[in-house]
Amino acid sequence: MPRPKVLALVLAGGEGSRLELLTERRAKPALPYAGVYRLIDFPLSNCVHSGIEDVWVLQQYRLQSLNDELANGRPWDLDRTHGGLRLLPPQLGVDSDEDGFHEGNADAIWRNRRLIAEHDPEVVLVLSADHVYRLDYGEVLARHRDRGAGVTVVTSEVPAAEASRQAVVEVGDDGRIVGFHYKPGDPPTTRVATEVFAFRPDRLLDTLDALAGGDGELEDFGHGLLPRLVDAGEAVEHRMAGYWRDVGTVPAYWQAHMDLLDPERPLDLDDPARPILGRPVHRPPARVEASARLEGALLSPGAVVRGEVRRSVLGPGVVIEPGAQVRDAVLLDDCVVAAGARVEHAVLDRGARVGPAARIGGPGGEGPALVAEHAQVPEGATVKPGGRFGGPG
Repeated sequence: MPRPKVLALVLAGGEGSRLELLTERRAKPALPYAGVYRLIDFPLSNCVHSGIEDVWVLQQYRLQSLNDELANGRPWDLDRTHGGLRLLPPQLGVDSDEDGFHEGNADAIWRNRRLIAEHDPEVVLVLSADHVYRLDYGEVLARHRDRGAGVTVVTSEVPAAEASRQAVVEVGDDGRIVGFHYKPGDPPTTRVATEVFAFRPDRLLDTLDALAGGDGELEDFGHGLLPRLVDAGEAVEHRMAGYWRDVGTVPAYWQAHMDLLDPERPLDLDDPARPILGRPVHRPPARVEASARLEGALLSPGAVVRGEVRRSVLGPGVVIEPGAQVRDAVLLDDCVVAAGARVEHAVLDRGARVGPAARIGGPGGEGPALVAEHAQVPEGATVKPGGRFGGPG
């Protein structure tokens, strides 16, 4: 059977405020992951490996930081004259309901409804840009076609403690979604929507029009769009078996990196048949000096290690000086940890410098300590476990 005409909409406009200092100066989809990738790389790579050639990125917050990483679609072979990558920032005009800033992900799609209708796809594949996972979208499309659904919702199982900040679903024996609960205080299940949706275009656009006309809440998917389709019996589940993690908070972002260091490797980034693609890092190989001690670490190109690094991820250009200790930490591009300093259970944004004998984080606290981009932690200073240091100034 021929593949349907698919339009992928990657939602990349949210502020990501739950990531605090990490998204003060960048869009959340531009946030680094595993040293050499960005969060936006995951949905775009999944699209390319699934044979999807029409990919539109809906932007809003700090869009230039994201455009730098997208590089006009070149890393994914999407820089084409016809089709390929298309960027959709908010439009500002006069007396048009399509103009203005997006007020949620469903609202963002509604404001671009004319362009979607003109493209005339057979399936609209809607993807979030702030999750880490690998998925063949072709499997989702096949499920969607076979069930003739208004929407096919990709789901995953999460720990009970994380369910309340997700869209929780209840699924009947026939795979139809019979309950939808958006960020519930008391989740009835631990199965959640992964924010990968395959929509029948007419049901998507008609439902958004009804919501925008005052028949319900437009804003985010969970406010009106998904509940409406679930109530109509038009939503079915596609259950994801592999790794999926929402990295929308600082603790979740840190944990997603710790997952990479798990000997079981729940997320394999090394599959040559389906690599994660992104803007390349042009740095020399990592350098490990004789004074270094390494255990369970990932080193990006350009990193230089002269001290101790245990169970940590170092981004490009990170420098760990002699006598410094880094444990259970994530250090983004060009961070420096000076001699005698200690960093533990922490995330350091790009360009941060930890002065000699300073102490960052440690056991305890509500999540990892966080040091802002280009922050300069003075010699001998202490950032307590779970604490914050620096910020835009």
